[in-house]
Amino acid sequence: MKTAEIVSVGTELLLGQTLDTHSAKLAKLLADCGIVCQRRSTVGDNLARIEAVLRESLLRADVVLTIGGLGPTMDDLTRDAIALALDENLVLESGFEAKLREYFAARGVPWVESISRQAQRPASAVFIDNPNGTAPGLCCRKAGKVVIALPGPRGEFNPMADGPVRIILEELQSGTVIHSRLLRVCGMGESQVEAKVAHLMHGDNPSVAPYAHPGEVHLRLTARAATRGDADLLLNPLDQAIREALGAAVFAIDDATLEAAVLQLLGERGQTLAVAESLTGGGLAARLTTVPGSSKGFKGGIVSYWNDAKTDVLGVKAETLAQFGAVSAECAKEMASRIRLLFATDFGVALTGNAGPDALEGKPSGLVYCAVAKGDNVEVASFQWRGGREDVRLRSTQMALVQLRERLLNSGA
Repeated sequence: MKTAEIVSVGTELLLGQTLDTHSAKLAKLLADCGIVCQRRSTVGDNLARIEAVLRESLLRADVVLTIGGLGPTMDDLTRDAIALALDENLVLESGFEAKLREYFAARGVPWVESISRQAQRPASAVFIDNPNGTAPGLCCRKAGKVVIALPGPRGEFNPMADGPVRIILEELQSGTVIHSRLLRVCGMGESQVEAKVAHLMHGDNPSVAPYAHPGEVHLRLTARAATRGDADLLLNPLDQAIREALGAAVFAIDDATLEAAVLQLLGERGQTLAVAESLTGGGLAARLTTVPGSSKGFKGGIVSYWNDAKTDVLGVKAETLAQFGAVSAECAKEMASRIRLLFATDFGVALTGNAGPDALEGKPSGLVYCAVAKGDNVEVASFQWRGGREDVRLRSTQMALVQLRERLLNSGA
């Protein structure tokens, strides 16, 4: 079985200024193509260090993929480092340089000699077409090793990874596909999930591993087989056994989101939703409206951050706020009831609380109330979250969706 390593290049990654999502995409792509990703490295814009990392990776792996550092500037050093690691010279492709000159001239952009760096390649390399940028990718084959270099910008990286790079990797695959399926679980903690499926977690092929996420638990099922179809045949019985153990807590697979699952349930029932938010500042509505077609079930919402907005716009009673405060179950209930009536929806969901970091109305940071109204029946739950403001806000929107989903499942069609 062929092995691979991924090298992400860029000082901004080491400084935390840019989040590296590209390496995760490549790791999944490698698994799909039956190539084992055994290590991922990140290195700054330093020629000697990039060369050293590449030489080490080439000693261990059959395939090395690099991300970033292919542009025209002096800190774009990946092509230089690859040439050094392969003990090769850089070769100027005059035909490609001519195309670059035509490209810039057609757009009225002055030519700078450093642009021609993008027309250079290590001697053993061929260019990988980049339809969305000027820096081509590279594919080097030497002494049984393969080095693939991809540009960093997302709009260039993704099409190249999904297109020509996938084709190259599929040609290299060893005849074994590593295929994963992700089951997404809500309404249970990681320890609860593990206790219910522990008897299913000892297999090697297929295997299952749990991962905790805010308000969710993910179970990754993985199988090795000759083809993806064969891998699915191995995964299906395990998938079914997990669903039997966890029941309705399994809400989606792979990239499907909780908000999409909730909106699907609303659509199946022909029901509608409106939201009233305080501490989350519209975060719940934002999550719902990211789902295509969300307008079929989601009518709208109100961000009532100030108490005046709660009374004057939503219609929460001033007496309720005076007696219990905005951070209270009573306020959440009235918000949920009022938003449902204002928008004439089947469900009203409300979030109010203290995102922190300081106490509010004498109540601690992280205390949140979520109410779900259907008809005259309003159910409210309280949560005491830990963490910073964004953690509290994200967990609050997640639990609001969990509560709404449970009401939908329990209320029937």
